[in-house]
Amino acid sequence: MRSAREQYGEETGTRARTAAYGREIAVTADGLPEWLTPVARAAATIEPRQLSRFLPPESGGRQSAVLILFGQGPRGPELLLLERAGTLRSHAGQPSFPGGALDPEDGDPEGHGPVRAALREAKEETGLDPAGVQVFGVLPRLYIPVSGFVVTPVLGWWREPTPVGAVDQAETARVFTVPVADLTDPEHRVTTRHPSGHVGPAFLVQDALVWGFTAGVIDRILHYAGWEIPWDRDKQVPLDWRS
Repeated sequence: MRSAREQYGEETGTRARTAAYGREIAVTADGLPEWLTPVARAAATIEPRQLSRFLPPESGGRQSAVLILFGQGPRGPELLLLERAGTLRSHAGQPSFPGGALDPEDGDPEGHGPVRAALREAKEETGLDPAGVQVFGVLPRLYIPVSGFVVTPVLGWWREPTPVGAVDQAETARVFTVPVADLTDPEHRVTTRHPSGHVGPAFLVQDALVWGFTAGVIDRILHYAGWEIPWDRDKQVPLDWRS
């Protein structure tokens, strides 16, 4: 399996261009704020198994992408998340990154299709203007066994913020930002235990429990960016079978 760096060629100072929304998208770490440099550096070298033990199968799986969007808020660096509608059949009420399955018009899943899909889905779900986003990295593809999704995490810097909100209340309950300071605060960190036996990191932030795939990726980004603060991994929150 190719690493994200081999697939997309993103290294500081290099550009890989592709068309989407009628404009050129550059995957580049040039001009990022200094505080984002550790994330960009980690993204350029990180290996799939450093992010998750759930890796895509050799074939099959539904190709998808999520946008991990960092911005500068009133309390410093922050991350954009949304909460899925409670009426959805899968992952109801669960916080997540904006994102979804690739559409044919997004292009090659082995090329820049995931970048296009992440920006398109973020626009459709939150009203985000992709023109204000600088894509600075693409992480290795991961796998969500329960849904069969092969997920490519796309890293973005919200260079020119625009208003966001739930575009379709039937799909998205709310859109919100979480300060990175809250994500790193040990008081907001817990471990979740599912009845199936799965145990994973989680965050209690913005009146929400962020867990599962989203929390796992955030946890690894904090770790490899050097932002992680020691926290009590014995503090557990149980989940039920509906989760």
